[in-house]
Amino acid sequence: MKQKVHFGYLLFLSFVAAWGGFLFGYDEAVISGTISEVSTQFNLNDGMKGWFVSSALLGAIIGVIFGGALGDNIGRKKTMILSALLFTVSMIGCAISGTFIELVLYRIVGGMGIGLASIVCPLYISEISVPQHRGLLVSLYQLAVTIGVVAAYIINDQLLSLAQEGEALGNFFDKIFITEYWRGMLGMGVVPSLFFLIIVMCIPESPRWLITKDKISHAENIFGRIYCNKEDISAQISATLEVSKSSGNEKSEFKLLFQPGIFKALIIGMAIAILGQFMGVNAVLYYGPEIFKGAGLASDDALFYQVIVGLANMITTILAMFIIDKIGRKKLIYYGVSGMIVSLLLIAAYFIWGEAMNISSYYLLVFFVLYIVCCAGSICAVVWVILSEMYPIKVRAVAMSIASFALWIGTFLIGQLTPWLLTNITPQGTFLLFAICCIPYMLIMWKAVPETTGKSLEEIEKYWTKK
Repeated sequence: MKQKVHFGYLLFLSFVAAWGGFLFGYDEAVISGTISEVSTQFNLNDGMKGWFVSSALLGAIIGVIFGGALGDNIGRKKTMILSALLFTVSMIGCAISGTFIELVLYRIVGGMGIGLASIVCPLYISEISVPQHRGLLVSLYQLAVTIGVVAAYIINDQLLSLAQEGEALGNFFDKIFITEYWRGMLGMGVVPSLFFLIIVMCIPESPRWLITKDKISHAENIFGRIYCNKEDISAQISATLEVSKSSGNEKSEFKLLFQPGIFKALIIGMAIAILGQFMGVNAVLYYGPEIFKGAGLASDDALFYQVIVGLANMITTILAMFIIDKIGRKKLIYYGVSGMIVSLLLIAAYFIWGEAMNISSYYLLVFFVLYIVCCAGSICAVVWVILSEMYPIKVRAVAMSIASFALWIGTFLIGQLTPWLLTNITPQGTFLLFAICCIPYMLIMWKAVPETTGKSLEEIEKYWTKK
């Protein structure tokens, strides 16, 4: 049965938590506009260039290692506050750093904040949601990621134009926005991070987390703002208490992780998390301008082309949000990943035959947009939804932390290895590799992952624990 809820309030809570995704997207994309200038200023080779990009990803790995324990011990809300503080410090530090080492250290701090947000934000949304809206609301996190990506691309493009005009702004601002404009690109992230810090103060703690801490009356008050009927409130509290008790009295969350059904869910989550990164999306987001320049597109327009890619990403995510609860998670994967394979093969074919056949480099832009559309409408829209809903409540934060750890390991490796791959196995070899990695992802989703659309978190939990 569908539960009657105050959807406006649910939407507000989800919007606030999803803003952590904006910080994720901004950090993920802003780096693409800074690589060239930072490499020149600090005389970076391919390895150091990869380290500059992937240092934040190392920080994210650190963040997810501790994020699960923090989310379970101090709560989802306080963990989001810590995430906002770390990202704020990082953006200020990147803007004023005097050496490459300082820059990398501040990037790591920001990555820690992003790692925390990548666990606790979708987790919070999932726990305050109801089955009929959960896919839509958790997808707000991914939408916020794509909006952050577009915002970063637009800011990069505008700051580059400002720097090229060269109008004096004053000594300090000249350095930030004109002579070393990469500092302004990174530093502008302080605005959304401060906004996140302020608005997250306005939301309550996750009521499901409160129930696991025996704060039933507090959880009941929060559910009272979400549900319209008292019967739904009582039923939800009873269901959460039932599955919480059915997990046993184990004090160690890690022991619960090794129960057969839960351990299987954990392995599956890790597999889809890490494989999703080897399908190429972050290589496009991080190194898109460099790839476009190498393919012959005008270097001055490379950042603008990246804006187009980012807009395609955002628009497709919006469309996916409104169909994910209707056609299901798995069908989105089947259609989208099939399209990704086709578009990756087209990109590889362009690099093999495009120049010899005198094919316009604008076809490459079209193929990239097609790839992003397929990716945003499938794996990007689905991954955070599935990871936030597939684990039992007693181990949800820890299990999601482990799965996210796998995701960030994959992202780190892609950020670090992409310059090497593009140089040593060529662009065509790189994108063929990404296409091959799509196949095991599709097989795992087909054979091992249940369809969770329309099911409550408690029903999903029973599916795994019965095994």
